[in-house]
Amino acid sequence: MVKLQDQLKIRANTFKNRIIKASMSEALANDLGQPNADHIGLYEVWAKGGLGCAIAGNVMVDARAKNEPGVVVLENERDMARLKQWADVGKRYGMIQLLQLSHPGRQCPRGLNRETVAPSAVAFSSALSTTFATPRALTETEILDIIRRFGESARLAKLAGFEGIQLHGAHGYLISQFLSPLTNIRQDQWGGNIENRMRFLLEIYHEVRKQTGDDFIIAVKLNSADFQRGGFSEHDAIEVAKAISAAGIDFIEISGGTYEAPAMAGAKAEKRKQSSIAREAYFLEFAELIRGQVSCPLMVTGGFRTVKGMNDALASGACDFIGIARPFAVEPQLANQLLSGQDVKYAVKPIKTGIALIDKMAIMEIIWYAAQFKTIARGRQPNPHLSPLKVLFHYARRNIGTVISGQLNSRKASA
Repeated sequence: MVKLQDQLKIRANTFKNRIIKASMSEALANDLGQPNADHIGLYEVWAKGGLGCAIAGNVMVDARAKNEPGVVVLENERDMARLKQWADVGKRYGMIQLLQLSHPGRQCPRGLNRETVAPSAVAFSSALSTTFATPRALTETEILDIIRRFGESARLAKLAGFEGIQLHGAHGYLISQFLSPLTNIRQDQWGGNIENRMRFLLEIYHEVRKQTGDDFIIAVKLNSADFQRGGFSEHDAIEVAKAISAAGIDFIEISGGTYEAPAMAGAKAEKRKQSSIAREAYFLEFAELIRGQVSCPLMVTGGFRTVKGMNDALASGACDFIGIARPFAVEPQLANQLLSGQDVKYAVKPIKTGIALIDKMAIMEIIWYAAQFKTIARGRQPNPHLSPLKVLFHYARRNIGTVISGQLNSRKASA
């Protein structure tokens, strides 16, 4: 019977246990997207804490397309020395590290980049249209360039010493936008039926494999659904999982939702079926649904809080890895705690400021945790009771210049 302590070998790499720190946006980089000592400090704390694997969050493949301030950009060898230091942290403590490669597509706040691009020029819902501009549809030449960029970023990650990468195909980012019929209304080979809509993801996988070879881990994060009427459905997700598994993907992380319909924040999390609550994990039932249809390992993230719930999920065969994200922001030694039989101490609750517009966007689910990451990286203890309003104030003061500069550049470009 599989348990948290058990090893698992994928290609040339052995995961020392089944606990994976799922990706979260660290927001620690400078305006140029460069990693720094904070990244190394943060991941060293987690590595010392017993993690089998850590997935870094939202590393951009194009400096012109950032989803938020503070993300790392990996498109050339500019920061190779620092990246090698970061990768070495995992090797010293036996923790496998994957960089999550991402392109945000339309999910870029107004003013952050010169323009936003997407499969199609589909506007956001009225509630978010003031925050996110209507994107420009990508040309086929641009699509092929982005595919190449994913491959190049993966090659650089391998050069730095990381054991692999994860393709971010969930949460409404660009790969997810291609997969959804709501955001992909193209009439060419990249749109239409699910076979065409998944072409972008499959071409990225093949490009990454070509540039990194057979000993490099390539994982993917996929939505089980995007929870929007007429959008990416469970049936679509099953077809994509089968195709990417057949292509050779090393493991699939199952998630769900988009900015417009977050799956693991606020009301969505609170309205789960009682059966799901009892088993803890948000997406375990979907994992069971596709378990017999894919040959690769599965990772389920979201909702796990007890050792029993995690071991039961592994023993059931529904998943092979337990993904945990937000608890690591307030319990950096969590992996060792779980391996010794201690449950998660702090219940994760929606981060609310009391400001309706801010809370509806769920932006605090990113920046509150990023504030904790900086604290951990600098050798201090995180504060589970940190005021969301205080975090929002400091975030706005620190990033207002970036946003204003981006708005001015956008106006110049369109003049």
